[in-house]
Amino acid sequence: MDKPATIKDVAEMARVHAATASRALNPQTRDKVSPRTAARIVEAARALGYSPNSAARSLRTRTSSVVGVVIPDLRNPVFPPIVRGVEDALREAGYLALLGNTDGDAARERDLLATMRGQQLAGFILATSKRDSVPLGPDVSVVLVNRRTDAGDVPSVVADSSAGVHALVNLLIARGHTRIAHLAGPQDTSTGVERRRAFLDGLAARGLAPAGVEVCDAYSEQAGFDATHKLLAATSATAIVAGNDMIALGCYGALAELDLRCPEDVSVTGFNDMPFVDKQRPALTTVRIPHYDIGYEAARLLLERIATPSSPPKRLVLPVELIERNSVARVPLSDT
Repeated sequence: MDKPATIKDVAEMARVHAATASRALNPQTRDKVSPRTAARIVEAARALGYSPNSAARSLRTRTSSVVGVVIPDLRNPVFPPIVRGVEDALREAGYLALLGNTDGDAARERDLLATMRGQQLAGFILATSKRDSVPLGPDVSVVLVNRRTDAGDVPSVVADSSAGVHALVNLLIARGHTRIAHLAGPQDTSTGVERRRAFLDGLAARGLAPAGVEVCDAYSEQAGFDATHKLLAATSATAIVAGNDMIALGCYGALAELDLRCPEDVSVTGFNDMPFVDKQRPALTTVRIPHYDIGYEAARLLLERIATPSSPPKRLVLPVELIERNSVARVPLSDT
């Protein structure tokens, strides 16, 4: 059986001293190595399958090489590719991810974070933060993923909600829709507020008023189902912009129960382009977010934060892409 690669092997492949290789593979000392050299060393480590001895490093530095990753719903297909991006970035630096799921329960989240903090983790990546939350205190390295707080003092990585919703609204208007409604996400989340605001602004910019807005109490299929029933009891919308894909799937179920066809009677759009929405009937028109990149960049920001806790917080906004499928129909002139 081949022996595991050592730091000496990495150094030889990268043509550097072993001490330089060690510094480059430790986020806390990587800034002491030139970016070009560090990149060469990281590539050599990846090629050799080298993994730093986390236990030994923890004994030397009295810090963990494990990062807590907390998500609100393990059943939501949007999160696995984000977590994969987190894991890949952490592994390149010799760190591991410890995953926790809250099921959207605040008490469960508090218990989970308290337990993780007791393990002296190196830092946290949170996909659960509310707009007014203060994550874990100033002595803990934290990065928010797919969410951000109203305060700007916590690093975060999100997709461009505003651009995505504007693209959906413009698409629906181009297809002849003027009675457009919104199923908004929870308003205690940044995504819920930002997408609702973008929906209203997008319509106003085109001289239209919303056909209706219903706020969902969760980013879930059941919440979308319930909100669609309330919405269509009060409005005759020809199109619905859902706050995310899970809400949109709930909308599908409610339309079927009401004997309404999608898209012939009501067009539906989502947000996130989570796996398998292209397999729905009809395939869902949505906004694709860079799931993997969001996770990867969140881990990269956290590693920077661990290395330099006093550095100014960065708030990254990644571009999105409109994905047109079969859930949006053109409105006949007689229906506009």
